[in-house]
Amino acid sequence: MDGRWFDSFVVHRYERLRHSAFLLTGDLGTAEDVVQSALAKAWVAWGRIKSNPDSYVYRILVNTHISWWRRKWRHELPSVDVPDHPDPHDFAAEVERRQALLTAIGGLSRRQRAIVVLHYFEQLTLTQCAEVLGTVKTQLGRALKRLRVDPEIQPAEVER
Repeated sequence: MDGRWFDSFVVHRYERLRHSAFLLTGDLGTAEDVVQSALAKAWVAWGRIKSNPDSYVYRILVNTHISWWRRKWRHELPSVDVPDHPDPHDFAAEVERRQALLTAIGGLSRRQRAIVVLHYFEQLTLTQCAEVLGTVKTQLGRALKRLRVDPEIQPAEVER
C-alpha cells in the first residue's frame, strides 16, 4: 500500500477514529492526540499491512490509548490532599443540601408546605400566614416535626 492509499484512508476514516478515541478517552483534545499518534504509528508500518487496515489502525488506537492512560496515572500525583470534611465554599454540597431540603418540603402536605414556604422563604410572620391560610401554628409545628426527622436535612436549615 502506498502513501496515496494512506492519505485516502485518513480522509475517509478520521472522523470515525476520532469518535472512537473520544469514547475511549472522554476528552476531545486527548482523543485527537491519540488519533494523531496512532496514525503516525500506522504510517510507519503502512507498507507492511497486507490486509484489513481498519483492524490494524483500530488496534493501534486502542493500544495507544491504553499506553497513554498507564503513563498518565504512573506519573501524575495529586497536588493537594482532599479534605475529609465538606468545604464551606463547596457549591456542589450546597446544591445537594438545598435539593434535599426541597425534596423534604415536597413530602409535606400541601398546607404544611404552604406554611413553611410563606414563613421561612417569603418571610411572612405567623400572623400574616394565619391571615392567608387560617390555623398556622399547629400546621407549622407538624411540618417542622416532620422536617426535623429527615436525615438529609441539617437542623440549622429547619429552624430559624
